Amino acid sequence: MGRAPALLGLGLFGLLVGYYETSEHWPRIGVWWDVAWITLVLLPAVFALVLLALPLRTRPWLPIAGLALVALAVVLTVVHADVFANFARLGATTCFGWWFLEWFEEISWVVLVAVIIPWIDAYSVWRGPTKQIVTHHEQVFTWLSFAFPVWGEHAAANLGVPDMLFFALFLGAADRFGLRVLATYACLVAALGGTIAITVWLDLSGLPALPAISLGFLVPNADLLWRQLRTRPAATGPAEP
Repeated sequence: MGRAPALLGLGLFGLLVGYYETSEHWPRIGVWWDVAWITLVLLPAVFALVLLALPLRTRPWLPIAGLALVALAVVLTVVHADVFANFARLGATTCFGWWFLEWFEEISWVVLVAVIIPWIDAYSVWRGPTKQIVTHHEQVFTWLSFAFPVWGEHAAANLGVPDMLFFALFLGAADRFGLRVLATYACLVAALGGTIAITVWLDLSGLPALPAISLGFLVPNADLLWRQLRTRPAATGPAEP
């Protein structure tokens, strides 16, 4: 990771921590201004940390760093250092998402995952484990999610651990397989912002985020993905005698 991205990331992290620590004390601005703030400023800023850290994607120590950040997140949660625990969860899921990506030998595997996971996530949110956790174990969901605090309130929009992991995985896949990294980042963030806006507009308790994340990866890279899938080398059969 170069010096400039590291310094930029550190400065951005400091600004985010400052907002997170003081957000409850800011004057209230109304629901749709809150939506605009989270989707147009907070979401892009938080995930810019993942974008800036992208040069670390291939480091061999990622799983160790991920485990260390999980342990740190648990400790920080126990001592009620919620802001830093929040960012430790983001770091841990990013490390595991990039490490998980190393097991994907071909872009077709990533595309297959992008097609399948929205259906699994939708079932989980509406009828499966996620619904049970959110409905009956709200505190557990808080521990297993990243919070985007609402301006001037003791409230937040939350993104689950799997959502953060697949955000990192798809952004890393764009980098690894020669796709459009910046466009992927922008579309991933925009898709998540759209999910939040729809949730507020329809007055829902929550919507699955992985469908949006999958589209945020597939849409800006559709032509490149199609080209790579079409030109994939055919399997080599046994040599003729």
